[in-house]
Amino acid sequence: MTINIAIVGAGPAGLYAADALLKVLPESQIDVFEKYPPPYGLIRYGVAPDHYKTRNTSRQFARTLEDNNVGYFGNVDIGSDITFAELKENYNAIILAVGAYNDRELGIPGEKLPGVYGACAFVGWYNGHPEFRDLNPKLDQPGVAVIGIGNVALDVCRVLAKTRNEHSNSDISEYALQSIEKAPLEELHMFGRRGPIEAGFTPKELGETRDLERCHALVDSGQLPETVEGEFEGREKGIKEKNLNILKELANRAVEKKPISMNFSFYSSPKEILGVDRVEGIRLEKTEVIDGRAVPTGEEFEVPCGTVVTAIGYHTAPISGVTLDGGIIKNSGGRVDRGIYVVGWAKRGPSGTIPTNGPDSRDVVDLIASELESTNKAGREAINALLEKRNIRRINFEDWQLISEQEFAQAITPRPRERFTRVEDMLAVLEKSA
Repeated sequence: MTINIAIVGAGPAGLYAADALLKVLPESQIDVFEKYPPPYGLIRYGVAPDHYKTRNTSRQFARTLEDNNVGYFGNVDIGSDITFAELKENYNAIILAVGAYNDRELGIPGEKLPGVYGACAFVGWYNGHPEFRDLNPKLDQPGVAVIGIGNVALDVCRVLAKTRNEHSNSDISEYALQSIEKAPLEELHMFGRRGPIEAGFTPKELGETRDLERCHALVDSGQLPETVEGEFEGREKGIKEKNLNILKELANRAVEKKPISMNFSFYSSPKEILGVDRVEGIRLEKTEVIDGRAVPTGEEFEVPCGTVVTAIGYHTAPISGVTLDGGIIKNSGGRVDRGIYVVGWAKRGPSGTIPTNGPDSRDVVDLIASELESTNKAGREAINALLEKRNIRRINFEDWQLISEQEFAQAITPRPRERFTRVEDMLAVLEKSA
C-alpha cells in the first residue's frame, strides 16, 4: 500500500521535508502544493535580488522535485482550489510548510497612511511576487525610513541605494529597477529600538554597505560600545563582534560626497507616522537598553520622509481548521493534530537562515514516520480528478522548468533573468509551447 503525504508550501522548509521523506519513507508518494506556479518560496521572493548566489540554492531542491515519487502541484491554492478537508481525506499525513509571509504591524498612529509598506510587500514588489508586483510604492520624496535593524531592513536600503550597474548580477524586476532609478532618493534611514549589539543583521550583509557607488553609510560613533558584553550562545558573540568592528569602521571613515546617505539610527522607537493624505515624516522616541529591553527616555524627535517600510517581523496567516499560537501554528515538536504536522517558520517563527530549515524538517519527518497510520488514502489520483473537474490548471515541475527557461531567455542584459510577475503570463508560456 502506498503512503500518500501532502506538503503545503514549496519553500525551503517544505522541500527539505520532501527530501527527508524520500530517505526515511522511500516508498511514499509525496505531493507538494504551492499557490503560485513557481516553487521555492522564500528563495524566490524573499532573498534579496542582488544575492543571486543564494537564490541558486534552489538547484538542490530542483533535484527533489524531479524525483519520480514527488509530484509538484503549482498554481493550486489549498483552501480555495482544494479544501483542507479534502487534503485530510486523501492523504495519510499533511505537512504545513506555509511560512510566515505576513507583516507584523507597528501598532502606532499613521500606520495606514499611503506610503507605509510592510517589508514582506515591499520585498515582494521588487522581487516580482504576483501578489505585490502592482504595489507601486511611493518613492517620490528624498527620504525613506525603514523600521528595523535586521538583514531585511539592510536589504531594502541596499537595493534602493544601488545603481543599475550594481544590479548587473541581480534579477530584480525591471519595473522595480526603473522606479528606483527615477526616485529622488537622498536619505535612507534604518531605525532600531535597541542598540548595535542587539541588531539582527549579519557581518556579510552589513559589510556590503561599505562600497556602494552612490551611497555612503553613516554611523554615529557615540551609539557604539567599546566591546561586546554579555553571555551569548555558540558563534553569536563572534558575529556581534564582527558587526561592531564593521560599524566602527563605518563610523570612523571620512564622509564621501555621494548623492545618498544610509543612516544607521539605534535606540530609536517609532511613535507616530506623520502626514495628512500620505506619509510626510516619522516621530520617534529615544530609548536606552536595560537588561536587554528598550526603555523609553521621553525624548522625541522627528525625521522627514515620504516612505516608511516596516521590517519588524512576520507571522503566519490563519488556516481554516488549524489553531494559531501567536504568529505561528500551534504545535508540539511539529505535531499539530492527528496526521497533521508543521515545519519551518510556521512551526518556530521567522528565524534562522535557509539551511536552518534542514534539521528542523528532518526532525518532524522522523516524528511522522514514528506515528504514521497505514490507512488507505487515494492521494494524487483523487486530487488530480478534483482539479480537472474544477478546471484548475495544475503546474507540474516540467511545466515550471519551461517557464523558468523562458525567464532566462528574456533576461535584460547583463542581468541573468527577468522573472514573470503575473500568473497569466506564466500560463501563456505553456500555451505557446503546447
